[in-house]
Amino acid sequence: MGLTDMANEHRGDPFGITSAAVVLVDGDGLIRFWSRSAETLLGHPAAGVLGRPATAVLASEDSLASALSGARRVGDGWEGLLTARHLEGHLVELALRACPLRTERGSAWLAVACDTSESRRWELDQAVMRGILEDSPIGIAVLDSELRFQWVNRVLTAMEGLPPEQGADGTATPPGPGQVPPAVDWQARQALMSGRITPALEHVTPAPGVSRRNSQGHLRLRSSFPLRDREGKTLGVCHTAVDFTAEDRARERLALVNEAAQRIGTTLDLDRTVQELAEVLVPQLADFIAIDLFHGVLAAKDLAPGPVTGGALLRAAHRSIHQQVPEAIVPVGGHSKYPRKSPQARCLTTGRPIRDPVLDPTTWWLAEDPQRLAKITQLGVHTHLVVPLRARGVTMGVVTLLRWENPHPFDEDDLLLVEELVARAAVCVDNARRFVREHNAALALQTSLLPPVLPDHCAVEVAYRYLPTDVEAGVGGDWFDVIPLSGARVALVVGDVVGHGIHAAASMGRLRAAVQTLADLDLPPDELLAHVDDLVLRLADEAEAATDGPVVIGATCVYAVYDPISRKLNVARAGHPTPAIAHLSEPVELPDIPAGPPLGLGGLPFESAEIELEEGSVVALYTDGLIEASDRDVDVGFERLCFALAHPDRPLEEICDTMVRILLPDHPPDDVAFLVARTRALPPDRVASWEVPADPQAVHDVRDNTARKLAAWGLEDVAFTTELIVSELVTNAIKHACGPISLRLIHERTLICEVSDASNTSPHMRRAHSTDEGGRGLFLVAQVAQRWGTRYTDTGKTLWAEQQLPDGGPC
Repeated sequence: MGLTDMANEHRGDPFGITSAAVVLVDGDGLIRFWSRSAETLLGHPAAGVLGRPATAVLASEDSLASALSGARRVGDGWEGLLTARHLEGHLVELALRACPLRTERGSAWLAVACDTSESRRWELDQAVMRGILEDSPIGIAVLDSELRFQWVNRVLTAMEGLPPEQGADGTATPPGPGQVPPAVDWQARQALMSGRITPALEHVTPAPGVSRRNSQGHLRLRSSFPLRDREGKTLGVCHTAVDFTAEDRARERLALVNEAAQRIGTTLDLDRTVQELAEVLVPQLADFIAIDLFHGVLAAKDLAPGPVTGGALLRAAHRSIHQQVPEAIVPVGGHSKYPRKSPQARCLTTGRPIRDPVLDPTTWWLAEDPQRLAKITQLGVHTHLVVPLRARGVTMGVVTLLRWENPHPFDEDDLLLVEELVARAAVCVDNARRFVREHNAALALQTSLLPPVLPDHCAVEVAYRYLPTDVEAGVGGDWFDVIPLSGARVALVVGDVVGHGIHAAASMGRLRAAVQTLADLDLPPDELLAHVDDLVLRLADEAEAATDGPVVIGATCVYAVYDPISRKLNVARAGHPTPAIAHLSEPVELPDIPAGPPLGLGGLPFESAEIELEEGSVVALYTDGLIEASDRDVDVGFERLCFALAHPDRPLEEICDTMVRILLPDHPPDDVAFLVARTRALPPDRVASWEVPADPQAVHDVRDNTARKLAAWGLEDVAFTTELIVSELVTNAIKHACGPISLRLIHERTLICEVSDASNTSPHMRRAHSTDEGGRGLFLVAQVAQRWGTRYTDTGKTLWAEQQLPDGGPC
């Protein structure tokens, strides 16, 4: 068998009970059990040997004891070699293990045997494994699927400085949880996620207390790969590490470039990115580094390409071989000011790196900076290297490196290496800057799309939570709204656009605007959703026709209108979860609202349902991300929602916090938005209504009734304008509509006048000519009312007008 065959074959223990020949011999030396593997190994069928002496299958007919004379004792049993005779007559060399048994019939022997060639291969495998794991210079560790040490050899224990505790087998015992070194954890995690071997070369700096003048450090080759069982299931990760001396500078520089590729730019956090560059260069290449960025970079502004002649520099990061960074004269976040002729200023102006010795005739510029001169003189800095931080033609800052503890001056190779590393880091810094800019734009978009402050309405008290799953951008496709309607009513809306991120948010903004516009028309909930459904279909067609536009696949929405006078909630939903209602005196209810199709399917009707609520009930509207976050089990989500809404007399903010705590994990898999509203009722004494005969003479009586009611409410200040509005609306209904006609006054924060009739014809405001005798009624109403409009009902229409009250009115 070749080495490749050995590597590809899974060889188990040849003495394993599932593969070895198993024989049971009683105290008289007779065979009482003969396994199928024994038949295969020696050719004798069980029927031919059971009940016969065990010596019948041996090469000689000597006693069994003499056949095992060379065996050695192991634990409670024996192991050794013996020669058996195959049924076909040839001899078979066997490796045997046997142990005594106690049975009801007396003593017996249980023996397992295999071919000696298999036994020798197994022993060789074990020897190779022990040699690699325990005697070779390779550090090896085994981690489970949770990346916790399960086994560590002594070499890796010494490499990583782990606790030198020894196990019974001479290997190091696994450290406790949380003791996996960061380098091991990072690389093992990559192997576990990718399912592939992940090699990496890193530079290992001298241990603390070892002078860098006397030690150049060494390189360490790491490799991690998944461990799988025979079915391919991942059991964990094996991590290996080998140290070798970094005498070859080219190899050392290659290791540093490799390390930089892995460690720089791991996140889109700008501060973290520049700190990663500093950690790569110090102490491996320099004794001190300072990274200064322009204010526009940190503020994520657009930058002009080319070299820079001015601009405020801010210290983004610095690092030293000393912990407290005593070499820095500018704190992180402080303004970095360099003399006009300093290498930093020249580097930014020319866009080229500068490598200068310090304290020679070329450093006359330090005379303009006595603080920096004193610090450099105190440390004994002999050379410095200044490199511009440039990416995509834009200069974003400058990187300064100093050496004094390292006795070797920066040379041309150092310059090329630093340029390479800084260029890589510059791309990552620019990516971080662009991300912050896009993030700010996304947040601005979100602010414009969602209501920053919900309106304070007499009909309901509201609270909400909005938790996008795209936490980096801060936007998602969910939305909510509270829309004041005529007649003291209010609309509650929650919707969910398919998808996440900025494209879903843009589509959400268009749908929210459409719902607000349609709500102003006072459409019933089912009819409003039908119009929004048409809009989603049009948006999808437009997006598919565009070359780069996102396709709006669909959306869901629930739209509810609450009337504080009748205390009724009219609800319709389009593929959206049903609202939850927490009653004061009954269990939390999930009403059976007809489930319409999701928006964007088209051609299917929507239905609404009306629910009467007691004052103080809490209505919760939410997206499916709230109830599906409970391990994707909707039933569990509904149960937890009902539990969170229990005791609706609590403050709404407390109810919202409870919903988040009970229903959502730390990182919800989907966008979540929910709106909770506590209903209020308008007292009967704040509403007055009259039936109006279809007779022009009735206008006088209506005006008198209105004046008396306003006096009772203490609203004499608006009596004149209110009588004018009532007179014009009632006159218009008598002349151009049909009965029955009714007038209703509603006193809340505004004074609302409503005139209803049985006609479906909506009046229009027009500009009357000077010779016209009429046509000025609605024009006058529009001038004295804060807002006015028309809404259609099942029996006709209602013209309404609202007036702002001087004291704001009661709620």
